[in-house]
Amino acid sequence: MTIDPSRRTILRRLTFVAASAVVGSQVLSLPAHAAGKDINRNDLREEIRRAQERNKRVQSGVPSNNGWEMEKVADDHGSIYSRPVPGVLLDGVQMRMGEIETILVYVISRFHYEIDPLRKGDVVGWREPGSVRKGLAESNLASGTAVRIRPGSYPFGARGGFYPMEALVVRDILAECEGVVRWGGDDRKPDESLFYIDVPPGDERLIRTAQKIRAWNYKPGKGSGVLLDPLQPQRRKAAEVLAARQAQ
Repeated sequence: MTIDPSRRTILRRLTFVAASAVVGSQVLSLPAHAAGKDINRNDLREEIRRAQERNKRVQSGVPSNNGWEMEKVADDHGSIYSRPVPGVLLDGVQMRMGEIETILVYVISRFHYEIDPLRKGDVVGWREPGSVRKGLAESNLASGTAVRIRPGSYPFGARGGFYPMEALVVRDILAECEGVVRWGGDDRKPDESLFYIDVPPGDERLIRTAQKIRAWNYKPGKGSGVLLDPLQPQRRKAAEVLAARQAQ
């Protein structure tokens, strides 16, 4: 049986397609009242215009060192927002939401529990694009894909800021993240306070690792806050293999 779609149904479909094509994910921010009413063409144009203005205010059009787009503002209708780190007395850390948030929060949390307790001001997230050096890994801060942990304790350009056992924990954290996270201490110009996402947008490893970490939150004896032994042979071997690969 053929059904003649109503004018309302057709208009809603056209509205969704047009808005999606022009502003991508910004269609999700259309006012709630639009879902229950017909949207005429003038209303649609206005919503698209507003979404384009938001994009212009937020997006830089320039990728950071790891390929993610740097954003000009945070906590303002973009992809980067202040996020809590459960169990850690920090102000919200500005980072890209979704899988990246899951992974960076895991890194911060393990640092807190296994290396040294963190307090307010110890973790730096997003920074404005104009405040970071574009050719270095620190530019990843501007895309919300990196954090600096205690930058005052691990100055840029210096190595050896971690005690040997602390460095083993760092390696173990990286191994658990399966190469999705890189430590700035391994870079040619070391930045031992910096931890950043080391895969481009759309990489399946990012999704897989985030899913693994989320699953740990529901399993006793898994995830951050659990006493782990980085000297356990299997764990140390995995850390050494990853360190050798990331050093290439």
